[in-house]
Amino acid sequence: MNSRCVNSDNNPGYLCTCDEGYGGNPYLSPGCQDVNECDDPSGSPCVEICTNTIGSYICSCLKGSRGDGRKDGTGIGFGFLFLILSSSSVYLSMKKRKSIKLKEEYFQKNGGLLLKQQLSSHENGVESSAKIFTAEELKLATKNYDAKLVLGRGGQGIVYKGTLTDNRIVAIKKSTVQESQVEEFINELVILTQVNHRNVVKVLGCCLETEVPMIVYEYVSNGTLFDRIHSKNGYALHQPIIHRDIKSANVLLDENYIAKVADFGASRLNPLNLDEIHTKIQGTLGYLDSEYHQTGQLTVKSDVYSFGAVLAELLTGERVFSQNRPAKDLAVYIRPLTEEDDMMDILEARVATEGNRDQVLEVVKLAQKCLHLRGDDRPTMKQVAMELESMRRSESPEHSQNHEDWD
Repeated sequence: MNSRCVNSDNNPGYLCTCDEGYGGNPYLSPGCQDVNECDDPSGSPCVEICTNTIGSYICSCLKGSRGDGRKDGTGIGFGFLFLILSSSSVYLSMKKRKSIKLKEEYFQKNGGLLLKQQLSSHENGVESSAKIFTAEELKLATKNYDAKLVLGRGGQGIVYKGTLTDNRIVAIKKSTVQESQVEEFINELVILTQVNHRNVVKVLGCCLETEVPMIVYEYVSNGTLFDRIHSKNGYALHQPIIHRDIKSANVLLDENYIAKVADFGASRLNPLNLDEIHTKIQGTLGYLDSEYHQTGQLTVKSDVYSFGAVLAELLTGERVFSQNRPAKDLAVYIRPLTEEDDMMDILEARVATEGNRDQVLEVVKLAQKCLHLRGDDRPTMKQVAMELESMRRSESPEHSQNHEDWD
């Protein structure tokens, strides 16, 4: 009973097995007995409710659910589906809240509250068109910070080329700012967003809800002055730039080769009302004011020295610091020259052959003045600009165009 038997093909007699839903020994009394599938130690075959029957079982769903209720069946109970969806919703909600909280923490850590306060304040005449970008906007603009879009890397951070949703091309910089420098960083950022000068890279806004501050600049298309000096494609010798920490790698050239100063002190500040400050010595070898390097005092003449180093770099086509020269520092190389022939000998070939000799020699002498060891012996930046402007005006008519003030 509750079994079936068949004749054996290989041996005399027959073979018996229990029917599906029954278990036991079909050859011995009481024979095959009902199996309670609902009490199966390996687990119930039903998703929700399991009811045993003779030789089988029935799966049923809780109220509000439908389907055959079997784990291996054709449907699934709405209750179980709801449980899955609810769990997923809770997980996503928790993940979103965690992300929002993290962004808020980054925003505060990076000086976001101070920035909002300063941008909204009109007590000191502070007005700015700077935008506070979201992390998602900049992530989208850079295709999740694709390595192929990196424009440059340096001690101040990594710069990416980005495209905003309005199709504007921008440069996006992941800044390196220490926690102790946040207040200074924000103060300088606010100042820079108000600068509108054709020779200064425009700051469009920032994002502070990321791990490190992000600054959005206008995109300048023709690389850096450093690239032009040290490439085989030539360069222009008529773009004097004023900047307190200038170096050729921070001077960008647009499509018309107009120079624009980048990294305008975004993470290193010099209070506007002081002629000198004591600060940790930082800078690029070769451009760094020798007096500042010795005393730790950053003065209004420190940028004059750096500018002189760039002039020397333009004139000679040499790097400002090189282990391959007897005088590793370019300033030391050109500072003592007094004879005109000696000055001409150090010039880069294109400058020596294509430039006006008298004018080029005047630029060499100006660079030497800027590179004096003592800051008091250097001209002011305004005097340097006036001298260069005078040279420009003495050029041929096609070069003597109106030029905005350097103040």
